[in-house]
Amino acid sequence: MTASLDARLAERQAELASLIQRFTSGEGLQPTAIAELDLARLSEPSPPMQTLYKPSLCIIAQGRKTIHLAGEQYVYDPLNYLVASVTLPVAGQVMEATPQQPYLSLRLDIDPALITSLIADIGPVGVPSPGPKRALYLDRLELPLLDAVIRLLQLLETPRDIAMLAPLAMREIFYRLLHSPQGQRLHEIAVVDSQGQRIVRAIEWLNARYDQPLRIEELARAVNLSPSTLHHRFKAVTALSPLQYQKQLRLQEARRLMLCEGLEAAAAGYRVGYESPSQFSREYSRLFGAPPLRDIARMRPPAQGQVAS
Repeated sequence: MTASLDARLAERQAELASLIQRFTSGEGLQPTAIAELDLARLSEPSPPMQTLYKPSLCIIAQGRKTIHLAGEQYVYDPLNYLVASVTLPVAGQVMEATPQQPYLSLRLDIDPALITSLIADIGPVGVPSPGPKRALYLDRLELPLLDAVIRLLQLLETPRDIAMLAPLAMREIFYRLLHSPQGQRLHEIAVVDSQGQRIVRAIEWLNARYDQPLRIEELARAVNLSPSTLHHRFKAVTALSPLQYQKQLRLQEARRLMLCEGLEAAAAGYRVGYESPSQFSREYSRLFGAPPLRDIARMRPPAQGQVAS
């Protein structure tokens, strides 16, 4: 029975890989006609890239990827999917990819309102855990979830059906996630006025005010927690203190401003809330491995007529 199930899972994984290849026209992360769904293809391993993971389900059809969160490492592959239940600053690196066997994956945004609606319909999921759990986790990919994901991707072949059927497919996918072995983690952050949901509100508060001075007492009042409880539970969920979280938001936004809008380092630092250019440069180097000018230079493609060394 197990051998038969494994063969069925491998067959469906191959089908998922085929669908992703069919609907990706080039390298990198690519949007689809389903607004919540992005697909990715890479033909070679990537360097570590700092990014902001919004609540999402990530499934690999081919290849392997490593995610780093505040010193913790998460390695996932076609047998294990990754879930981010809140917005998190992470570093991601594709470890296995070749032109013959490219890295193929999908990312499906998680709508917290839909999770809350499902919980209202299906009731409590499992036994409540004794405390907050990390909002980034791995779980084993099972056939029912994989089948639901494939049905969602198949809708890309018939765009006229997306508006009607994609919401139904996503509802099934999130239902499967809630009933997975780790589903209680999604449940914890979606229950209205739970402490997990208050941490979600704290994260949203920080994302909206990352360029302003952080006053922990003010944030704690905004989410109705004591400062000590906020610090403890925030770190339990995100692996970062609120101040560390804000710092990573600032630095990632500064990098985007320099790379995409052409701001100079000092201007980008001021824009995201730094008053000291030297402090900005030190913290930027610590996170990205190089000072701002050198980091942005290595990320930009060579000018026309030049060849990268």
